[in-house]
Amino acid sequence: MNLEHVFVCGHPALDFAATLRARRTAGFEMFASPERLDAWYVESGLVDAVSPSQDSDVERAVAVREALYRLLTARRLGTPYDSAALALVNSAARKPSATPQLTPDGRWTVAAPEAALSSVARLAVELLSGPDAPLLKECGNPECTRVYLDRSRGMRRQWCGMESCGNKIKAAAYRARKKQARDTV
Repeated sequence: MNLEHVFVCGHPALDFAATLRARRTAGFEMFASPERLDAWYVESGLVDAVSPSQDSDVERAVAVREALYRLLTARRLGTPYDSAALALVNSAARKPSATPQLTPDGRWTVAAPEAALSSVARLAVELLSGPDAPLLKECGNPECTRVYLDRSRGMRRQWCGMESCGNKIKAAAYRARKKQARDTV
């Protein structure tokens, strides 16, 4: 399994929720260590540096991620929010968030893990309560559970990303059509 963090969902909170891959089947955890969580915070662009996370920070981030995923699913399906998930995301959002500083070289953001997680939670609150919420869709790949923003014309996008899921599904469909054509000859 690829250990690289992937950012294809169109929003940092959605990419954060997607860090548990193959959720319906094998469930591959991208935050397997504090270092992987720290790498996600930096690679996402939310912070330029983060003080080292501990195992407890990973546990908290995973709990917030799972609560966020439940909220995203509820919003996407038009069902009521789970009250425990709502409380957990709101609690994380209430903490002080990462604060950018202006330096002679530009913006620089250093944060503690709790502040970085608060930044993710605040972005999630803005997304779920904002004008982009109706654009939420789940990837059409049955193995993928990424939720993404569909900004395509006519909202016809089916995959979280062509590189990650779209090409796989299209190639499998092509092979199936070719096999069926051979079998009918």
